[in-house]
Amino acid sequence: MTLHTISVGTAGPRIAFLHGLFGQGRNWQQIAKTLAGTEGDQVRATLVDLPDHGRSPWSQEFSFEGYAAAVASTLRTVDPDATWAVVGHSLGGKVAMLLALQHPDLVDRVAVVDIAPKSYGSLERFEGYINEMKKLPLDQLTSRADAEARFEEPDPGVKAFLLQNLRRDGDGWRWQANLPLVAADADKGAGSVIAGWPLAPGDVAPFPGRALWIAGGDSEYVRDEDAEAMRAYFPRVRLLTVKGATHWVHTDAPEVVIEALRRFATPS
Repeated sequence: MTLHTISVGTAGPRIAFLHGLFGQGRNWQQIAKTLAGTEGDQVRATLVDLPDHGRSPWSQEFSFEGYAAAVASTLRTVDPDATWAVVGHSLGGKVAMLLALQHPDLVDRVAVVDIAPKSYGSLERFEGYINEMKKLPLDQLTSRADAEARFEEPDPGVKAFLLQNLRRDGDGWRWQANLPLVAADADKGAGSVIAGWPLAPGDVAPFPGRALWIAGGDSEYVRDEDAEAMRAYFPRVRLLTVKGATHWVHTDAPEVVIEALRRFATPS
């Protein structure tokens, strides 16, 4: 599976960005442009649409291994000789961790944003979003403004984030993200694959490269007790907790994230 990507920058170390559930690679575009610099020669960033998201193909069944393999194949196509820094948020953070653990020849450094290598039990945190998306009467919409008026999410930032997935389809509308697949996984409750984590620490060799772990100070996705597992997979991990930031750390505190990633982008 070849994934859709956006390239930012013309020279410098390779860095790939992976988004979270219902996101797209372009969610990282402003941060990537800042890191690339005004001349575009500080880093070469590749913004990836994960499978079932953005302009990338849909899959029949969710698999972290499948997602990681698709990202690995895509990055090798972009530059067959490169080693990469990989940045991933939430779902993309889990994919980035698995990519680093299973393809250490490809990944030199990994930055994981507000997620831990563990099962979260279910997609309960996203069930409200999923239900709102399912309720939107796509066959009745007259315009994007009409969709915004009908969509019941009270948080304007979350509403805009979710509605970025809404696309024109001829005379109608469709969800660009694979909503049926995500909704079916959410229906599994505690058996959700997307909310899970496919490895135990002894299943793979620890990642030898640098790992940056960025957590939101006001988020509950990363807890003190997660540090043991993180160190088991990534012995060279460094934790950065961003005060006042929620799960969307890079949106709440872009300057802090940019400065952390600027240092991180330098190869080991």
